[in-house]
Amino acid sequence: MAVRHRLIKASPQRVWSVIADGSRYAEWVVGAAASHPKRGQWPQVGAAIAYEVSLGPVRLGNQTVVRRCVAGSALELEAHAGILGTARISMELRPWGEHCLIIVDEHPLRGVGGMLHNVGIEALIQVRHRAMLARLARLCETPDGPDRAADGTDPDRLVTPGGAGHA
Repeated sequence: MAVRHRLIKASPQRVWSVIADGSRYAEWVVGAAASHPKRGQWPQVGAAIAYEVSLGPVRLGNQTVVRRCVAGSALELEAHAGILGTARISMELRPWGEHCLIIVDEHPLRGVGGMLHNVGIEALIQVRHRAMLARLARLCETPDGPDRAADGTDPDRLVTPGGAGHA
């Protein structure tokens, strides 16, 4: 199984607000193009979002379905990748001091992806997860992230006299 973690310098609530917004899926998931609702209310169990994956000139229509949701702490998804089959993606958010430790676990469930799964594929998934978690961290750690207060300030960041923010 491809398991990767990252400490994100934002609260678990802030991280959850990004992953619980299906319209932002393509902003942090590597390979996905603009996402849109397909069925249900994301991230409720059974809800699905649709998106495209580009492989060179080929565009594949995919969807991801919520299989388990514990609001604020866990999200399990089943990604449908057409002829490649499906994969289970589990995300767990843990408070780590004032920050969030996110753990992502992915493995194939059905189809060609499961039959061809090997150490080389695991390595590629690890590289993809590293990039995905870096994107997610950027979205959650920036001042213009999803949880800005009404006055424009960011409750998770402290602004120093020089203007630089830090968490």
